[in-house]
Amino acid sequence: MGTDGAGHVARSTIRPYSETLNVTRGGAPMRMFLHTADGVAIDSVYEPGGVVYDSGKVVYERVDEGARNGSGNAISGVSQGLVFVIAHGFTGDADRPHVRRVARVFARYGAVVTFSFRGHGRSGGRSTVGDREVLDLAAAVAWARELGHTRVVTVGFSMGGSVVLRHAALDASGVEAVVSVSAPARWFYRGTAPMRRLHWLVTRPSGRLVGRYGLRTRIHHRQWDPVPLSPVGAVPRIAPTPLLVVHGDQDAYFPLDHPRMLADAAGEHGELWVEHGMGHAENAAPEPLLRRIGDWAVARAG
Repeated sequence: MGTDGAGHVARSTIRPYSETLNVTRGGAPMRMFLHTADGVAIDSVYEPGGVVYDSGKVVYERVDEGARNGSGNAISGVSQGLVFVIAHGFTGDADRPHVRRVARVFARYGAVVTFSFRGHGRSGGRSTVGDREVLDLAAAVAWARELGHTRVVTVGFSMGGSVVLRHAALDASGVEAVVSVSAPARWFYRGTAPMRRLHWLVTRPSGRLVGRYGLRTRIHHRQWDPVPLSPVGAVPRIAPTPLLVVHGDQDAYFPLDHPRMLADAAGEHGELWVEHGMGHAENAAPEPLLRRIGDWAVARAG
């Protein structure tokens, strides 16, 4: 259950998809539409965490003192009040395999909220490529709070990485920690071939048709007006909330000057991890890295 800007209850008739049921069997998963402050319906999934299934077999399960693996050995503890809110990259959605993989890893550390940004997947509206998406994330964070979670960590990838930075800058007290993976530092960057293709996709009618029918992403035709606060401009406003910036040294979209700009802007309250051999966003994030991020989040916010 969620509410729109006018306080009306928003309900979803969509049942949890099969993978969510497998991941959270024995818990209380929920899937529903949330309403953003500007009235867009956002498809969202809540997974209570602490129980992870692999091919029907319990791999990790929540216990009072933390979590144990199938052999009964203790592993990283599940923080009962901690929730990860995951913001996917452009053209992703809550059902994409790599988003589900990220959710499975973080479910070992706490609860998880995944959602599809506007214009993506089953959500309504059209993508503004990182501008009004901050309202989508705000709705997901508010839902996590309504569900009783006292500590929220936002984790964003690529476009989602820029969104978690701007969201935290607009309301630094709204989350306990922020993780931005493979995010740009500045807008309108066209210095790599993938980013030139992305700009064609967003700015040209033929590109938006490819986005709609080829990538399942509905893109708004209007240009930004006004231009939103840039990621590097947002970072100084996040302090003192802990910030982790993660970037691969093989990222084909944004070279290393982007994460370094973000880290410089963060100063002492931010950390930078440059990952050797890693490419771009959630598709390229290996499980050991996701586990390290989970450990960092528990240490900073758990």
